Amino acid sequence: MVPGDGIGPEVTTAARHVVAATGVDISWDVQLGGDAAASLGRARVPESLLASIRANGVALKGPLATPVDGETPNTNVAIRVALDLYAGVRPCRRFAGVETPYGDVDLVVIRENTEAEYTGIEFEQGEPATKELIRFIEETTGKRVREDSGLSLRTISDGASERIARFAFAYAAEHGRSTVTAGHKANIMKFTDGLFLETVRRVATEYPEIAFEERIIDALTMQLVQHPERFDVLLLPNLYGDILSELGAGLVGGLGLVPAANHGDELAVFETVHGTAPRLREPGRANPIAMILAAALLLRHLGEREASDAIERAVAGALAEGRTRTPDLAPAGSATATTSEVAEAIAQRIRRS
Repeated sequence: MVPGDGIGPEVTTAARHVVAATGVDISWDVQLGGDAAASLGRARVPESLLASIRANGVALKGPLATPVDGETPNTNVAIRVALDLYAGVRPCRRFAGVETPYGDVDLVVIRENTEAEYTGIEFEQGEPATKELIRFIEETTGKRVREDSGLSLRTISDGASERIARFAFAYAAEHGRSTVTAGHKANIMKFTDGLFLETVRRVATEYPEIAFEERIIDALTMQLVQHPERFDVLLLPNLYGDILSELGAGLVGGLGLVPAANHGDELAVFETVHGTAPRLREPGRANPIAMILAAALLLRHLGEREASDAIERAVAGALAEGRTRTPDLAPAGSATATTSEVAEAIAQRIRRS
C-alpha cells in the first residue's frame, strides 16, 4: 500500500475500508513515496518501496506528487519504468446515475507504458549535442531541422509492441471482450507507428476469435466522441493511450470514476488515473470511487473474484441511488457526502449483499 500525496491518503483509506467489508483478509505493507518520502529525506521512489512491490507482487497506490521544476522525473512513471510495468489498463465504464451525454460506454484502454515518449531521451535547444544531432539528421535524411529546436527521440520496438499486443488480446479473451482496436499514425510515422501496427497485425492472427480493427488516431478520437459505445478494447502506443484514457474518463463522468492497473510479467500496481488534486485541500471532498474500483481490480487479480464483483456491484448501486455523492458528482445545489461517507455507503451495501 502506497498512500500517496495530496488526496491519496484519504482515498486509499476509503478503499481499505471497502476492502475490509468484503471479508478478504489483507495485510497491508505501507510504503511512502513522492512528497511523503521526500519530506523525510528519502528518495521520491525509495528502494524500499520497489523492494516491497517486488516481494509482494502487487500494490495499491495513491497518486504521487512530482515537483514542477523541469528536472525531477515523474514519480509515478519512475515506478512503472523501474518495475517494467509495460501494460497500462484503464477500464472506462459509465454507471447509471452519473450524468454524462452518453448512454452505454464500457471500453478498456490498454496502453504501452514504457517506451515511445517515455523513452526519455531529449536534447535541449541550443546545446552542442543538439546541434550535432541536427546536423546528423540533415546529412543522413536531407531534412532540415530548425537550429533553435529542442529534440526528443520517440522509440517504438518490435519486442515491446509484441508484448503489449499479446497482453491486449489475452486480456480481451480472458474478460469476454470481442474486439481489439489499434490506434496509430502509421500513415505518417511509418517506422515507429508503422512498426507498432505491423506487429499488432501479426499477433492478431493468433487470436481469430477476437475481432481486430485499426484506426488512425485522429479519426479514432473523433469516433470515440461520436459513438463510444461501438468500442471495446483500445490498444495504443504510449502517448495516444495517455490521451485517450483521459478522454475515456471524460466520456463516463470524470477521473474520479476510472481505476487503472499497470501490469508487468510478474508484478502489478493498481492506482487511479487522477493526480494528487491539490485544489481539494479541504478534507472530505475527494471522490474515492476510482481508488475503490482500483482495489476491486487488485482483488480480481489476486483471484478474489467474488469480493471484486461485490465491490463493483456496490459502487454501481450507490451511484444509481444517487444519495451519497462527493461534490464532483452531485448536481449543483444538491447535498453532498464526504469521502468517508461514500466509502461507508459502499461498504454497507457489501455487508448487506
